[in-house]
Amino acid sequence: MSQSGKAIPESDNLADHLRDSSLTSEINKPDFRELDLGSPVSPLRSHQPRGVTTTTSSSSSSSSGSITGRIRHAPVIGRSNSVRSQSGSSSGNRPSQSRSDSATSSSSSLQQPLISSATSPANVLPTGNICPSGKIQITGMTQSRSRSDVLGSGTGTYGHGSIMRGGGSSISPAKPTSTGRGGGSPTTSPVIVGSSSRSSSVAAESLWRKAILGSDSEEVKRVGNEMYRKGLFNEALKLYDRAIALSPTNAAYRSNRAAALTGLNRIGEAVKECEDAVRSDPNYARAHHRLALLLIRLGQVNSARKYLCFLGRPSDPMELQKLEAVEKHLSKCADARRVGDWKTVLTEVDAAIVSGADFSPQLFMCKVEAFLKLHRFDDAQSKLLEVPKVEPFPVSCSQTRFCGMACEAYTYFVKAQIEMALGRFQNAVIAAEKASQIDPQSNEVAMLHNTVTLVARARARGNDLYKSERYTEASSAYSEGLRLDPCNAILYCNRAACWFKLGMWERSIEDCNQALRFQPSYTKPLLRRAASNSKIERWGAAVSDYEALRRELPHDKEVAESLFHAQVALKKSRGEEVLNMEFGGEVEEIFSREQFKAAMNLPGVSVIHFSTASDHQCKQISPFVDSLCTHYPSIHFLKVDIDKCPSIGNAENVRVVPTLKIYKNGTRVKEIVCPSREVLEYSIEIACIGSFF
Repeated sequence: MSQSGKAIPESDNLADHLRDSSLTSEINKPDFRELDLGSPVSPLRSHQPRGVTTTTSSSSSSSSGSITGRIRHAPVIGRSNSVRSQSGSSSGNRPSQSRSDSATSSSSSLQQPLISSATSPANVLPTGNICPSGKIQITGMTQSRSRSDVLGSGTGTYGHGSIMRGGGSSISPAKPTSTGRGGGSPTTSPVIVGSSSRSSSVAAESLWRKAILGSDSEEVKRVGNEMYRKGLFNEALKLYDRAIALSPTNAAYRSNRAAALTGLNRIGEAVKECEDAVRSDPNYARAHHRLALLLIRLGQVNSARKYLCFLGRPSDPMELQKLEAVEKHLSKCADARRVGDWKTVLTEVDAAIVSGADFSPQLFMCKVEAFLKLHRFDDAQSKLLEVPKVEPFPVSCSQTRFCGMACEAYTYFVKAQIEMALGRFQNAVIAAEKASQIDPQSNEVAMLHNTVTLVARARARGNDLYKSERYTEASSAYSEGLRLDPCNAILYCNRAACWFKLGMWERSIEDCNQALRFQPSYTKPLLRRAASNSKIERWGAAVSDYEALRRELPHDKEVAESLFHAQVALKKSRGEEVLNMEFGGEVEEIFSREQFKAAMNLPGVSVIHFSTASDHQCKQISPFVDSLCTHYPSIHFLKVDIDKCPSIGNAENVRVVPTLKIYKNGTRVKEIVCPSREVLEYSIEIACIGSFF
């Protein structure tokens, strides 16, 4: 389909195939075939105000008439009792066909009522209508009785079927489609102003149901094209399936089916369908062109070149430039990967994707591998979710190479690496075995398979020894695995657990640091490092680790309790007085001014909640304040009901509830009126951190 919105007629000869395939904008569109029957329907449609109608009556005798000047109007649909035939000038390479006497007579005319249900006239001209002899009705005259032209069955064929008056069945899509040649019909369906979208969808469904049961393959394809234009790719796909069942050797039907599959992002199936189309008709240029572009999207530049230049020259120079750009970046990516320049790998992968290889699993997996090698584990996991699914993987691409190994083997090659980094060693072995089966000749695949297998065995042996409390031997088994895979955070963490059990706290901290270097969000080594710091009384480092863990695991009571004890130990190590500090205390209620003064002068941080029992906001935030006692066990939480103790409320000048005040060592540092949960917890967290560091 050309950029102007008109589809290009399919031709039966090679020259037309080549001309069709040179249109790059057409590659993801279905193939259309149509007889231009000289319909007076204008392909242009202007926007007019709602409620405005213009009824135009004109007569036409041939397609040679024209209107000069700028004319804006809604499209009109003509009616004739005789079939209009295609003229040679309107169909490109089609031979001209004779018109019937009634169609060519200068005295015959076509009435063209505007499809509208509004009542007020508009003083506008129809755009682009073919009106002979300059007969144009301009004024806002209306017919006494206006009826819409709708689609239906009959004898007057205009590509869509016949045009008939009144209550015949019709398709009235919510949005008009562009006029074009294809599928044996123009693509503009009449739009009935004022009709509901529901009636349009019902009519479209009725048309689809009728077509799916039809026996005319061209008609089935034509309705499939209509569904495709509306973006209904599933419905179009079923109709193309029906057309193929009726005519299995028709290359155009399979090419159209590939377009629908592409719209559904089922690229692997689309490639197979294009290959079948090429086998059915080796000279069908559009199938070659579409297949070439699909292969470029998959990063299969060598195969794409063969189909793009299947007659020895490119069918489209612009697409050839795209292919060469992808090819250049793929080459640079392979060179950078070979020398371990992973930052350049990331740059070249992105450039190749932008250039056109946007559906290549190998390029996305290459980015995953680069993130792993750069120890950006979170980025690798995130990118893994974006890898395109190409199922089934095209057989024609199975033996092509990416970075020196078979394309599909490379995908499993990277999967094995990320599974091993995640600690799923058995899955890593399975992926490595799969890569080895696909490409048994690759040395890189063979080396990875051997490494993954040995590391998985070492880790399994270390786990068995650890369970038997043979910690020294277990640490040796983990060390063996680390010699083969020196960046494996799981093995470092497991060996740190052995050092902890053996009382070797410093070595445990070192291995935890290594694990966190490769996987910063890995919580197990953070927990073990905090415990090891506590054992050697590095309370500041322990509190810091437990604080980080509490942010990751806010509802873990063991972490909260460990944090509390580390905070108390840190206070004591600094010589600060620690009185009546208990883990997991409840909010203490205050009933007297003396009790309130004592609470304000407590060492450390105190949070006082002023509330009333009847206030709705107080009822909402009170349970949250209660939960903060567990999260911040070193802080004193108190509450004052100002209805029960008005003297405290007056002394503290509390006028609005809920109000929370934060004290540190007897000095008020923060007052919050009607706080949100986020603001309250943030303020308490800042006060808590400030009290220790």
